[in-house]
Amino acid sequence: MYAKILVPVDLSATEKAEKILRKAESLLNPDGEIVLLNVVEDLPNYLAIDLPVDLIENAIKDARDRLAALKQNAPRVGLVEIRSGAPAREILAAAVDLHADLIIIASHTPDLTNYFIGATADRVVRHAKCSVLVDR
Repeated sequence: MYAKILVPVDLSATEKAEKILRKAESLLNPDGEIVLLNVVEDLPNYLAIDLPVDLIENAIKDARDRLAALKQNAPRVGLVEIRSGAPAREILAAAVDLHADLIIIASHTPDLTNYFIGATADRVVRHAKCSVLVDR
């Protein structure tokens, strides 16, 4: 059982998010806490020039709304956090900052560039300072 579980979610795959939230609840101490995290990726400068100025701000607002909806169905979620940057780097930083005991991350269907697990999940597994559970 774990005291603090970090659950980074990809909001384009909410069914996976709900599944790993249920897994987190089953592994949580009775007095533990789940932290929901979403990382909004920064845009490269060469792309940002051609896109609306408030694109990132709108993505953060959308993420906040969608995470709030996920939290409503998961009573053990204590904190919802949104960060911007490179997903793997921000997930690892959040785990350290929040003193997470476990990270539960979903993996997408692999392609040839990341055959065994997703690129973000792979980086998190290799560099995390706490336990990591990858849900395929």
